[in-house]
Amino acid sequence: MKLSIIIPVYNEEKTILQVIQSVQQADIGMEKQIIIVDDGSTDGTKECLQTVRDGNIQLYCHDVNQGKGAAVRTGLSKVAGDLVVIQDADLEYDPADYPILMKPILDGKADVVYGSRFLGPHRAFLFVHFLGNKFLTLITNTLYDTILTDMETCYKMFRAEVFRDITIRSNRFDFEPEITAKVLKRGYRLFEVPITYSGRNIDEGKKIRPWRDGLRALWTLIKFRFVE
Repeated sequence: MKLSIIIPVYNEEKTILQVIQSVQQADIGMEKQIIIVDDGSTDGTKECLQTVRDGNIQLYCHDVNQGKGAAVRTGLSKVAGDLVVIQDADLEYDPADYPILMKPILDGKADVVYGSRFLGPHRAFLFVHFLGNKFLTLITNTLYDTILTDMETCYKMFRAEVFRDITIRSNRFDFEPEITAKVLKRGYRLFEVPITYSGRNIDEGKKIRPWRDGLRALWTLIKFRFVE
């Protein structure tokens, strides 16, 4: 079996090489395909990526910044593995958790697994981020009759055929609620597992903006409850 790891990256020159190293070192008991999509970085990220030499790594570059959802869509079109996971490039998520995410799928119990930041050890959240996440997760549970604890988590692992069944239309951070809406509407078996999380704040480079991105996510949850 093979795990395809999609790494969307935008202006992460300080962390991207360390993230790649962590992904390479993760002990998962199967082959890895590492798909990196540079989403029009304007710092030194692209130059850092060009120094990496690994036959399991595929690098694709957007000419201009299009958003995380667009980068994931590009990565998905290159997937050759049996399982797929999304990996942020900012050190908030630990690739050592891959085996925890994989287990329910390999055991035949799940089609999709979410790594919940609220079930495992985590750095204390900024209150506004915590509140926004809880609100959006509550709306998700209400609209889609489920009991998720962390809808907005980056760590989402899929059986590859499930991920290919989902057409991602959102270009930016609203692709997270879009994916969740479509997974739940299609009746795929969704598990949550605890992961470790080392969140960063705006000063440390966090790109999501709570009110703007939160309102977009809310609209996405409502919209995809009734379309597609």
